[in-house]
Amino acid sequence: MTELSREIGEIWSRLFDHRPFLNGEIKYMIKEFEEKRGDREVENLFSILENLTDVKDSQVDKIRKSSKVLPILSEKLQQVLALTDSVEKEYLELQKDCMEKREKNKEKRKKEWDQFIDDMNFKCQRIDNTFEEKEEELRDLYADLNHKLNITSN
Repeated sequence: MTELSREIGEIWSRLFDHRPFLNGEIKYMIKEFEEKRGDREVENLFSILENLTDVKDSQVDKIRKSSKVLPILSEKLQQVLALTDSVEKEYLELQKDCMEKREKNKEKRKKEWDQFIDDMNFKCQRIDNTFEEKEEELRDLYADLNHKLNITSN
Protein backbone atom coordinates (compact mmCIF):
# COMPACT_ATOMS: atom_id res chain seq x y z
CA MET A 1 0.00 0.00 0.00
CA THR A 2 2.84 2.37 0.74
CA GLU A 3 4.27 1.78 -2.65
CA LEU A 4 0.88 2.43 -4.25
CA SER A 5 0.49 5.67 -2.33
CA ARG A 6 4.01 6.69 -3.31
CA GLU A 7 3.25 6.03 -7.01
CA ILE A 8 -0.04 7.94 -6.76
CA GLY A 9 1.83 10.80 -5.08
CA GLU A 10 4.39 10.74 -7.89
CA ILE A 11 1.67 10.78 -10.57
CA TRP A 12 -0.14 13.59 -8.77
CA SER A 13 3.04 15.67 -8.52
CA ARG A 14 3.77 15.13 -12.23
CA LEU A 15 0.25 16.10 -13.28
CA PHE A 16 -0.59 18.89 -10.88
CA ASP A 17 2.63 20.24 -9.37
CA HIS A 18 4.18 22.69 -11.85
CA ARG A 19 6.75 24.17 -9.47
CA PRO A 20 9.79 22.40 -10.96
CA PHE A 21 8.85 23.47 -14.50
CA LEU A 22 8.08 27.04 -13.45
CA ASN A 23 11.31 27.27 -11.44
CA GLY A 24 13.25 26.20 -14.55
CA GLU A 25 11.46 28.80 -16.72
CA ILE A 26 12.05 31.56 -14.16
CA LYS A 27 15.76 30.69 -13.94
CA TYR A 28 15.97 30.70 -17.77
CA MET A 29 14.35 34.16 -18.00
CA ILE A 30 16.62 35.59 -15.31
CA LYS A 31 19.65 34.10 -17.10
CA GLU A 32 18.40 35.53 -20.44
CA PHE A 33 18.00 39.07 -19.09
CA GLU A 34 21.02 39.18 -16.77
CA GLU A 35 23.69 37.32 -18.68
CA LYS A 36 22.88 37.72 -22.37
CA ARG A 37 21.41 41.21 -22.48
CA GLY A 38 23.48 42.62 -19.67
CA ASP A 39 22.96 46.33 -19.21
CA ARG A 40 21.74 46.94 -22.74
CA GLU A 41 18.23 48.04 -21.64
CA VAL A 42 19.68 50.36 -19.02
CA GLU A 43 22.03 51.85 -21.61
CA ASN A 44 19.10 52.31 -23.99
CA LEU A 45 17.12 54.07 -21.29
CA PHE A 46 20.03 56.39 -20.52
CA SER A 47 20.50 57.24 -24.23
CA ILE A 48 16.76 57.99 -24.52
CA LEU A 49 16.97 60.20 -21.43
CA GLU A 50 20.00 61.96 -22.91
CA ASN A 51 18.16 62.58 -26.18
CA LEU A 52 15.12 63.93 -24.35
CA THR A 53 17.18 66.38 -22.32
CA ASP A 54 18.97 67.47 -25.50
CA VAL A 55 15.63 68.07 -27.22
CA LYS A 56 14.34 69.89 -24.16
CA ASP A 57 17.38 72.17 -24.02
CA SER A 58 17.86 72.93 -27.71
CA GLN A 59 14.65 72.23 -29.61
CA VAL A 60 12.08 73.92 -27.36
CA ASP A 61 13.25 77.38 -28.42
CA LYS A 62 13.04 76.38 -32.08
CA ILE A 63 9.52 75.09 -31.56
CA ARG A 64 8.48 78.29 -29.82
CA LYS A 65 9.91 80.39 -32.66
CA SER A 66 8.22 78.27 -35.29
CA SER A 67 4.92 78.38 -33.40
CA LYS A 68 4.87 82.15 -33.97
CA VAL A 69 4.66 81.42 -37.69
CA LEU A 70 1.58 79.22 -37.28
CA PRO A 71 -1.01 82.04 -37.20
CA ILE A 72 0.53 83.53 -40.35
CA LEU A 73 0.46 80.10 -41.96
CA SER A 74 -3.15 79.64 -40.91
CA GLU A 75 -4.07 82.99 -42.46
CA LYS A 76 -2.30 82.10 -45.70
CA LEU A 77 -4.11 78.76 -45.78
CA GLN A 78 -7.44 80.52 -45.35
CA GLN A 79 -6.59 82.82 -48.26
CA VAL A 80 -5.64 79.84 -50.40
CA LEU A 81 -8.88 78.07 -49.50
CA ALA A 82 -10.88 81.16 -50.43
CA LEU A 83 -9.08 81.39 -53.78
CA THR A 84 -9.67 77.72 -54.54
CA ASP A 85 -13.35 78.12 -53.68
CA SER A 86 -13.67 81.07 -56.05
CA VAL A 87 -11.82 79.18 -58.80
CA GLU A 88 -14.12 76.21 -58.29
CA LYS A 89 -17.23 78.42 -58.49
CA GLU A 90 -15.97 80.06 -61.68
CA TYR A 91 -15.19 76.66 -63.15
CA LEU A 92 -18.67 75.37 -62.35
CA GLU A 93 -20.28 78.49 -63.83
CA LEU A 94 -18.13 78.18 -66.95
CA GLN A 95 -19.01 74.52 -67.25
CA LYS A 96 -22.70 75.36 -66.89
CA ASP A 97 -22.42 78.06 -69.58
CA CYS A 98 -20.64 75.63 -71.88
CA MET A 99 -23.37 73.05 -71.38
CA GLU A 100 -26.05 75.64 -72.19
CA LYS A 101 -24.17 76.78 -75.31
CA ARG A 102 -23.71 73.16 -76.35
CA GLU A 103 -27.44 72.52 -75.97
CA LYS A 104 -28.31 75.68 -77.93
CA ASN A 105 -25.88 74.72 -80.70
CA LYS A 106 -27.30 71.21 -80.75
CA GLU A 107 -30.83 72.57 -81.15
CA LYS A 108 -29.65 75.00 -83.83
CA ARG A 109 -27.94 72.20 -85.77
CA LYS A 110 -31.05 70.04 -85.45
CA LYS A 111 -33.20 72.85 -86.87
CA GLU A 112 -30.71 73.40 -89.70
CA TRP A 113 -30.67 69.66 -90.42
CA ASP A 114 -34.46 69.52 -90.43
CA GLN A 115 -34.56 72.52 -92.78
CA PHE A 116 -31.98 70.87 -95.03
CA ILE A 117 -33.99 67.64 -95.14
CA ASP A 118 -37.18 69.59 -95.90
CA ASP A 119 -35.40 71.49 -98.70
CA MET A 120 -34.03 68.27 -100.15
CA ASN A 121 -37.47 66.65 -100.04
CA PHE A 122 -39.00 69.71 -101.73
CA LYS A 123 -36.34 69.70 -104.45
CA CYS A 124 -36.76 65.96 -104.98
CA GLN A 125 -40.51 66.42 -105.21
CA ARG A 126 -40.04 69.24 -107.74
CA ILE A 127 -37.69 67.08 -109.82
CA ASP A 128 -40.18 64.19 -109.69
CA ASN A 129 -42.99 66.53 -110.77
CA THR A 130 -40.89 67.93 -113.62
CA PHE A 131 -39.96 64.40 -114.67
CA GLU A 132 -43.62 63.36 -114.66
CA GLU A 133 -44.57 66.45 -116.71
CA LYS A 134 -41.85 65.75 -119.26
CA GLU A 135 -42.86 62.11 -119.35
CA GLU A 136 -46.48 63.14 -119.97
CA GLU A 137 -45.38 65.58 -122.71
CA LEU A 138 -43.32 62.86 -124.40
CA ARG A 139 -46.23 60.40 -124.22
CA ASP A 140 -48.51 62.99 -125.77
CA LEU A 141 -45.91 63.76 -128.44
CA TYR A 142 -45.41 60.08 -129.32
CA ALA A 143 -49.12 59.43 -129.21
CA ASP A 144 -49.62 62.37 -131.57
CA LEU A 145 -46.83 61.17 -133.87
CA ASN A 146 -48.22 57.64 -133.80
CA HIS A 147 -51.65 59.03 -134.61
CA LYS A 148 -50.23 61.05 -137.52
CA LEU A 149 -48.39 57.98 -138.82
CA ASN A 150 -51.54 55.94 -138.71
CA ILE A 151 -53.43 58.67 -140.60
CA THR A 152 -50.81 59.02 -143.32
CA SER A 153 -50.38 55.31 -143.82
CA ASN A 154 -54.10 54.81 -144.30
